[in-house]
Amino acid sequence: MLALVIAPIYVLLNVFTAYWLLRWMAAVHQVFTYPVVLAIILALYVFFSLSLLTGFLVKKEPFHRILKIISNYWLGVYLYSLIFTLLMVVIHKILSYSLLYGTWLYSKKGLQAVGLGVIAFIAGVTIYGVIQGKKIRLVKYRVKLGKPLHLRIALAADLHLGYSVGKHQVKRMVRMINREHPDLVVIAGDIFDNEYDAIREPEETAQIFAGLNSRLGTYSCWGNHDLDEKILAGFTFAAKKDKIPDVRFERFLKKAGIHMLADESVFLDQNFYLAGRKDPDRSKKTGESRCTPEKLFRGMDREYPILVLDHQPKELDELSLRGADLVLGGHTHDGQMFPGNLLTRLIWENSAGMLKKGDMYSIVTSGVGMWGPCMRIGTHSEVVIIDVGNEE
Repeated sequence: MLALVIAPIYVLLNVFTAYWLLRWMAAVHQVFTYPVVLAIILALYVFFSLSLLTGFLVKKEPFHRILKIISNYWLGVYLYSLIFTLLMVVIHKILSYSLLYGTWLYSKKGLQAVGLGVIAFIAGVTIYGVIQGKKIRLVKYRVKLGKPLHLRIALAADLHLGYSVGKHQVKRMVRMINREHPDLVVIAGDIFDNEYDAIREPEETAQIFAGLNSRLGTYSCWGNHDLDEKILAGFTFAAKKDKIPDVRFERFLKKAGIHMLADESVFLDQNFYLAGRKDPDRSKKTGESRCTPEKLFRGMDREYPILVLDHQPKELDELSLRGADLVLGGHTHDGQMFPGNLLTRLIWENSAGMLKKGDMYSIVTSGVGMWGPCMRIGTHSEVVIIDVGNEE
């Protein structure tokens, strides 16, 4: 199991980070060298670093929720603590071979300045990331299809309702969408974040969703996190081979007025098709099959535009080849936190934004919510408005 391999690496990295943290703190003031103070700092560090595990093991409320929230913040804080500690240590080592060795930079005051700088920078980045994660911006695209269609679409994805995202974020999203007066609202998967019980006020949150106003209604497809699973630091643990989806997810969607398309299509406004694909990862876990684009589009009149909801922006070539005109997705979060946005651009053909392949457009949103660390650095939470026209 991959988690068992990564666990000792995580422990070693934390020992490395804690060592340098204590060195820098000792350089700032001698109070941090007192045994009692040192013991308190180490106890707090161990508590936060183990919150990933304790949040997984402790099920009694409200302790489970508190630990999960703490672990989500810790993930973001620790990521940047590790990055900048490594960076400073490497720079320190490189400069030790330069003419700067033995100068003020290598004195106690130099160590103090570097330590204060790193700690202040990490604190600043963390605060910025948390604030940035709560904001939702509006992004607009205009596409011109080769088939007659005039339509305004509101696209959202990756809300990850749970410990980091709740009814207030949903309320902001609904207000933004309703102000744009869309003809159609679509949600490209990952409405949930694996644990239905993580949603603090599910009934009220569903009612807020039901307030979405559009002429043709709200449709969605499943995402890979729309399945009840045990999660430890992003790794899932199955109690049995085939998982049965939590029926509360579907009840929530019904109350929210969201029509789920699982390898299904609807003919809307007597003018275009909207097809929703099953998520490949979710289908594998539930033991379900997943339609190919050819099978999904079978029986459709290709004279009409074909719009596709597909959580993960895969198989773009095949979707284009089989006649899709517009494919809407999410999943990537655009990396969510730097340098993740650089990595996702190497993995995905369309990591975020709009891409044209032949006559087909692919639009991928960075998502409304957050997964794991409850912050965003270098990316944005967003709602996408797409004005569809034609080339007549």
